[in-house]
Amino acid sequence: QVQLAESGGGLVQAGGSLRLSCAASGRTFSSYTMAWFRQAPGKEREFVAGISLSGSSTYYADSAKGRFTISRDNAKNTVYLQMNSLKPEDTAVYYCAGRPYSRIAYQPIEYAYWGQGTQVTVSS
Repeated sequence: QVQLAESGGGLVQAGGSLRLSCAASGRTFSSYTMAWFRQAPGKEREFVAGISLSGSSTYYADSAKGRFTISRDNAKNTVYLQMNSLKPEDTAVYYCAGRPYSRIAYQPIEYAYWGQGTQVTVSS
């Protein structure tokens, strides 16, 4: 099992940047495919970005491509989401999620482990 805890959310103006972190407990972090999801009020939780076990492959939703970068440091048991050129529509609670498989998944139901979420608010 792995326990996840996000940090780094906050209030930022449109065009600004934030870096989210997700710290994982346990000794098997490198065995988990990791992803970031987000959920805005009244909307379903949606995939934002995912990263392979080693970090060599990354995957992005169209809304994140070119603006967000996912990365991981297996030595530190941490996955990151660098968010640049933020827009008001990026406002949401951001969650990190993990699954003990090598294949990236894009649906929340495929992830067994979740953090508590961190709020990101982008003002116009």
